[in-house]
Amino acid sequence: MRDVLKIIAIASTEIGTTEKPENSNKTKYGEWFGFDGVPWCAMFVSWVYHQAGSPLGNIGFLKGFAGCQTAVAHYRDEGKVVNDPVPGDLVFFDWNNDGRHDHVGIFIQDLGGNSFKTIEGNTSIHNQRNGGSVMLRTRQKGRVLFVRP
Repeated sequence: MRDVLKIIAIASTEIGTTEKPENSNKTKYGEWFGFDGVPWCAMFVSWVYHQAGSPLGNIGFLKGFAGCQTAVAHYRDEGKVVNDPVPGDLVFFDWNNDGRHDHVGIFIQDLGGNSFKTIEGNTSIHNQRNGGSVMLRTRQKGRVLFVRP
């Protein structure tokens, strides 16, 4: 059973963390995962869940997942896709609107209407999916997939 408050608390303490050096994709999340220097949004999510005592399990890698496509396929097979997200759920984004999810974050709060808040790794205002920072973001519900791990 996942501890939603702990997941959100841990993710929140990471807001402002950046890759070092800049534009390197090198982070403590990738180092922990054993796959540093590559886009790390999924490794951030895997790290948060692990730190909260709710590891995601083997989703392509022993410590969770490093690629959104692998995770989306896994969660679809497991019947974990939901339409009614709650805090702590995962949000997969399809930025190119091509049916391939290329970014993931942690759902924090429904803001009503079409908006919601997330905490995401490897994002920025200028680069949604490989921006180098952990940030609190406000997003729209189009082109997303919600998962309850």
